[in-house]
Amino acid sequence: MHRKNVAIAIALVAIFFAVISMHGVFGAVSFLSSRPQPSASDSVLRGRDAFGDATIDRPGLRRVITAADLPAPYATSSADNGAHVVPRPNDAWPQAPAGFQVQQYATGLNQPRKIITAPNGDLFIAESNAGKVSVYRGVKPDGTFAQQEVFASGLSRPFGLAFYPSGADPKFLYVGNTASVVRFAYQNGDLKARAKPETIVPNLPSGSIVTGPGHWTRDVVFSKDNSKMLVAVGSHSNVSDNAQEKRRADILEFNPDGSYEKIYASGIRNPVGLAIDPRTGDLWTSVNERDEIGDDLPPDYITKVAPGGFYGWPWFYIGPNEDPRHMGERPDLKSKVLIPDVLIQAHSASLCLTFYTATQFPPEYRGNIFAAEHGSWNRAKRTGYKVIFVPASNGKATGEYDDFLTGFVTKDGQVWGRPVGVTVGSDGSLYVTDDGSNSVWRITYK
Repeated sequence: MHRKNVAIAIALVAIFFAVISMHGVFGAVSFLSSRPQPSASDSVLRGRDAFGDATIDRPGLRRVITAADLPAPYATSSADNGAHVVPRPNDAWPQAPAGFQVQQYATGLNQPRKIITAPNGDLFIAESNAGKVSVYRGVKPDGTFAQQEVFASGLSRPFGLAFYPSGADPKFLYVGNTASVVRFAYQNGDLKARAKPETIVPNLPSGSIVTGPGHWTRDVVFSKDNSKMLVAVGSHSNVSDNAQEKRRADILEFNPDGSYEKIYASGIRNPVGLAIDPRTGDLWTSVNERDEIGDDLPPDYITKVAPGGFYGWPWFYIGPNEDPRHMGERPDLKSKVLIPDVLIQAHSASLCLTFYTATQFPPEYRGNIFAAEHGSWNRAKRTGYKVIFVPASNGKATGEYDDFLTGFVTKDGQVWGRPVGVTVGSDGSLYVTDDGSNSVWRITYK
């Protein structure tokens, strides 16, 4: 047995020096460290194990949370653990699965939020604090942008961006201000607005930026056939049901000219991100759920939205689970509450989402969802602060999701980056806005 161990050791040493002879010392290290990480199917957290926190996040880790896994309300006390964002440490960089490269495409932005791709490949970014929409064009050999312009300024906390109609020749860029939807005349390739904006919806419920009541982001998308405009309006409060919640915690539907308002779906506390599945035309949303009933309640979620669907807020959550602050108030609604498709770690602050429509990434990513998790405050140990991958092939989610882009939280719990927006570039790269480091990251597959 001793001789056998010696023979194995000699063989391993021989392999190592063979690698060095082919690649050099540093090449050998690179060769060994670039072996693929365990696939998602090899590493799946289920049930309560899936709740976890940012200390165990890593690319390729898969989670599955179901409605049956939820703890009781107040199983833990309510935490106030907001992130104090620090400058990116020199040794910190976003981490993606093996085979992917992450580059800093741009930095120095002012609260970059939603990002979309124009037909010609230009990237349009809502810089909410600055009240402007910027355009970034091209990629230089080092992975940074080639040109940048301000498309429009003087806006009121812009967030949602959408070209209309869809396709190669849009005529307008729609912008979701916090209290209105406006549109700019647009021709493919424009770097600056041709004229002042036209107000389409003048009277959306508005919200403060961060510290006061009222979710303020207003995402905007159009149905696949371009006949309807859908606008996300988050709640005024955490869990109230008073008159200030009128036309809130809803996804509203309009004609593209702003007429004929109706409620598309309701009971959705803060449907921050909206996306249309390009294959089926289904509407999907990424939702921030309520706070202050425990570390793991209730999960945030991503779901295909049923027209006319009711998702429970503020009386119920994740199906017929009654919020203890509204006990016994609306028993008539209990059986009507829909259970979302994909439950995300509670308080992750799920923001924008997009479907991967290109072919640069491996086949398992194509046609599925990427979503940005901005990060928690109402949790003792942090969740979120990453980009996740959500399998949703053939228009149906599996309930699973993978960590895809991580590394925005240091080992000692400091936060330096907060993902917000995701879009697919014309070359198939994934672009991610980060309003912690005020950067845009570019992820490519090599």
